Amino acid sequence: GGQPRNVQPFSDEDASIETMSHCSGFSDPASFTEDGPEVDEEATQEDLEYKLKGFIDLTLDKSAKTRQAALESLKSAFSSKILYEFIMERRMTLTDSIERCIKKGKSDEQCAAAGLACLLCVQMGSGIESEEIFKTLGPVLKKIVCDGTASIQARQACATCLGICCFIVTDDITELYSTMECLENIFMKAYQRDRDTNGVSSTHNTVLHVSALLAWTLLLTICPMNEVKKKIDMHLHKLPSLLSCDDLNMRIAAGETLALLFELARETDADFFYEDMDLLTEKLRALATDGNKHRAKVDKRKQRSVFRDVLRAVEERDFPTEMVKFGPERMYIDCWVKKQTYETFKEILGSGMQYHLQSNDFLRNVFELGPPVMLDAATLKTMKISRFERHLYNSAAFKARTKARSKCRDKRADVGEFF
Repeated sequence: GGQPRNVQPFSDEDASIETMSHCSGFSDPASFTEDGPEVDEEATQEDLEYKLKGFIDLTLDKSAKTRQAALESLKSAFSSKILYEFIMERRMTLTDSIERCIKKGKSDEQCAAAGLACLLCVQMGSGIESEEIFKTLGPVLKKIVCDGTASIQARQACATCLGICCFIVTDDITELYSTMECLENIFMKAYQRDRDTNGVSSTHNTVLHVSALLAWTLLLTICPMNEVKKKIDMHLHKLPSLLSCDDLNMRIAAGETLALLFELARETDADFFYEDMDLLTEKLRALATDGNKHRAKVDKRKQRSVFRDVLRAVEERDFPTEMVKFGPERMYIDCWVKKQTYETFKEILGSGMQYHLQSNDFLRNVFELGPPVMLDAATLKTMKISRFERHLYNSAAFKARTKARSKCRDKRADVGEFF
């Protein structure tokens, strides 16, 4: 029983099959092949469920490697499919498995289990069943987050999971405040580190502080306005100190949190005034135009892009609207609150984000998209451009790109000859 078993992971091929009976009416247009064979949905559904049952059983295996592989396969399936009915029947079994893996597993297994817990709540949405899951897992997650002897990676994963699950599940304001306080106690240590001139606290904990800060910020977006005011008063003067952190991710997390706090502050009070505005905008402008040679080009490019937007938000109350396409629909991200929420779920769902935006009732409620758009196969097929049209488009784009590059190359050649 202790020998590792050959676990066949949930593959991209499995993810490409439309399986859920109540979602079979819609799919990504790209999933329909021209003149392809019809898929027996009932058979593929049974095959998928058989695989998933096997993975659930393997989460109890004696081998840590087997348990982790099973958790990763379940994560892959949950992020790429809507499996509400299947999970509803096995939610307690899954919850027990996740709890056991977080309590007794090593770092990698704990991270995988925490990720699966996030996806389990995303699949279940807000409701009594999800509340039961969070009542079981919430205390375990908090214990790991606050446990200084646990690995940083496990604490980081549990902090993210705690924030997301609380965001999805809780209607209890007391539980919301308790969770935020737990996360606050973690990332506020980064303030202390900046005041510590001896540099005793190293960057080893920075990844944990970043995850705790982002999870806390997500929960702040669903707080009552009186609580938002308290949190703004508590943190708005301390967060700018994190902009000087050596870690890029911490600087970006602090900058985006500041932009969100200013947005919320101005919503609650149209005449909101920040005393140290000149000093803050000077810091943000320096980060938006950073040219330090000791930093990698990719990091500098990313930092400049983020802080240009942050500076615009703080100085001009402006937000660069982004458009997200999924299937036949479009969603506009037009504020920092929406951006923070979108980025959080995109991080845990990965490539499955578009599919969940199309078909996950909970996510559609969060982003106010209304009920799922039901499209039959015939409609989807008409929406898809033919292979010949796609070839013509790609050819035209290729020619235009080649011409543009040729002009640039010619200019370089002239400069070279001149010198």
